[in-house]
Amino acid sequence: MIPLSLLIIENNTNLSSLLSWHLKQSGYSVYQSPNLQQAKTLFQQAQPSITILDLDTCEGSLDFCYWLSKQRQTIIFLLSTRNSEMQIVAGLKAGADDFLTKPFGIQEFLARVEVLARRIKTIAPPAYLDYGHLKIDLIQRRVRLKGSMIDLTPQEFVLLYVLAQAEGEPISRSDLLQKAWPDEVNNPRTVDTHILSLRKKVELDPQQPRLIQTVRNVGYRFNLEAILGRSPITTQINNPVSNNQPIRSELKPDLSRQLIGSSGLGVIRNTNK
Repeated sequence: MIPLSLLIIENNTNLSSLLSWHLKQSGYSVYQSPNLQQAKTLFQQAQPSITILDLDTCEGSLDFCYWLSKQRQTIIFLLSTRNSEMQIVAGLKAGADDFLTKPFGIQEFLARVEVLARRIKTIAPPAYLDYGHLKIDLIQRRVRLKGSMIDLTPQEFVLLYVLAQAEGEPISRSDLLQKAWPDEVNNPRTVDTHILSLRKKVELDPQQPRLIQTVRNVGYRFNLEAILGRSPITTQINNPVSNNQPIRSELKPDLSRQLIGSSGLGVIRNTNK
């Protein structure tokens, strides 16, 4: 299962390490930054699902919160010693989803993070799928791997989407044809050709693929272990044991058509009728 990714922006290294340790014990993947400049770069690369920002980090933290909210891809959790009603309201109006004043108990902090994580998983439809270092943007139809934009054709995008949705389960060529192609296609070699092209764009070594693996006599599978950091693809993730499900689409077939099929990207068909 995929750990939810979090970014902690905190200049107090002791506090940052403490929060990070407890979050990892709870099954999250955690990035840390001591300042806003580094945080912006790290945010753009990691695209965390939740950003924990200490307003006491440095000047401009409130403006940075506003910038985060404009990205529309992360939930913002503010920490601060500022405890007046006016200061809390200012943080919430800057785009924060929650505000916790210091000092605070670690159990309350973890409980609030858990609430925010639940909120992410109940959002429908999702704007993107979060698989650690692999981000699939369902609105812009863009894919990022380790912070780099991957230029995919519309058909490659849908094929990757279908494979990722299976969460490690192998999918036969016939099922891939049925789910990822907009028209009736009966040639299994069509899948092989597109898989080969997709591997050239997302694999470190297309000749020895780790992300999209061949399952003999079946088809292909999306290798979750590669994304979780047990391969060279994601060496920066700490690979915690997670009790969290990945942020994944719970789309009904009609909604899949709206998101994917409307731009000629193919139709995700329901085969469970």
